Amino acid sequence: MEESEALSAARGMRRTVLGDAYVNGATAAPDPVAVEFQDHLTATAWGVWTRGGLSSRDRSLLVLAMTAALGRMEEFRIHAESASRAGVTDVEVDEPLFQIAAYAGVPAGSSARRVVAAVRRER
Repeated sequence: MEESEALSAARGMRRTVLGDAYVNGATAAPDPVAVEFQDHLTATAWGVWTRGGLSSRDRSLLVLAMTAALGRMEEFRIHAESASRAGVTDVEVDEPLFQIAAYAGVPAGSSARRVVAAVRRER
């Protein structure tokens, strides 16, 4: 089956932002359902990133804010680690933490801040 242009673009964007090592690890499962699931995630979540209207930098900041607000710290961490590949500076990662704490609650902001601090220590 030939890959659609949209899925191909989404795969490219995912690799650009998350990096080859992460994507290779996430897509290495030999289980056909796992492969299908990864294709679904790529087409839906990363397909959005290929739309016009917002830069990758802006989309990265939005994903950081949404995952933190929802308490999805595992996903927040993945995107905090890769934010620089989308053109986001450390200062630009720091500033939304204040808004996250104000609008989504102090626990969400504090958890996100701890993740950011850990990511930076690990660099």
